Amino acid sequence: MAGGPRRPAGPPDPDAAVFVISVAAELTGLHPQTLRAYERMGLVMPGRTGGGGRRYSARDIDRLRDIADLTSAGTGIEGVRRILELETHVSALRHRNEELVAELEATRDALRQALAQRRTTNAAPPARPANLPVLRRPDPDQSVVVWRRNRGV
Repeated sequence: MAGGPRRPAGPPDPDAAVFVISVAAELTGLHPQTLRAYERMGLVMPGRTGGGGRRYSARDIDRLRDIADLTSAGTGIEGVRRILELETHVSALRHRNEELVAELEATRDALRQALAQRRTTNAAPPARPANLPVLRRPDPDQSVVVWRRNRGV
């Protein structure tokens, strides 16, 4: 096969900077000068070619469309900036929550496996040392104080 190794077919990388500014402007319905202004404001950061030309990714295009929707609905640029920051924060929190849920499930699975293994081996619980007193609380509102003598002193 000529042409070298081929990449496996799949969805394109949403962060691949492939769109020149004129195509990005056409896809978003915004003027190229507006795209440049949004870049100066830090709302979008397109990639750059070796010669300095802007290249926008599919993710940049989506963000520019969101900005256009918000501004056309009457939201000011600072409001847009804050909304985008909050959306980024919410996305990060969702991702962290998914990680924690996965960790919790893994811990639960490990506990289930350990309990199942313990049941199958019929292992008796470790014996309680004879020198420890048995404590029982007849009433949860009462306090219990345990005194232990120091032997050998």
